[in-house]
Amino acid sequence: MYSEVVLEHFRNPRNVGAIEDADGCGKAGGGLKCPEDITYFWIRVSDGRLVEVKHKTMGCPVAIASSSITSVMAEGKTIQEVLRITPQAVIEALGDIPERKMDSNLGPDALRRAIESYYENVGRADGAKWTAASADLSALSD
Repeated sequence: MYSEVVLEHFRNPRNVGAIEDADGCGKAGGGLKCPEDITYFWIRVSDGRLVEVKHKTMGCPVAIASSSITSVMAEGKTIQEVLRITPQAVIEALGDIPERKMDSNLGPDALRRAIESYYENVGRADGAKWTAASADLSALSD
């Protein structure tokens, strides 16, 4: 049913956690077929490059695996390179996912929102940054 890559990233997800004083934070939820799936992404940016990427994901194997592999694909890349990580690129990296689980491919959307919040934070006059506590994490309690 699932590819070996999906199973590996589900069983051993990479970059799990939150970043205190993150430069950006993004959230994405599943669509109509997978409304219970949710992921949060945190990023740290230095010289236009994502030097740290973390996520917390609650959902099915595809939701967890797609967030994990998205974080791996993004870490160390420039913002411009990261913006080219599409849902289709994640599906290809995972070795395909079932059609009924396409709504669970949350990583790219949450990552893009984290980059958007990074740009919002850079432009803030008060210099305030997102923290792990600033996001609604009630659905992801440990």
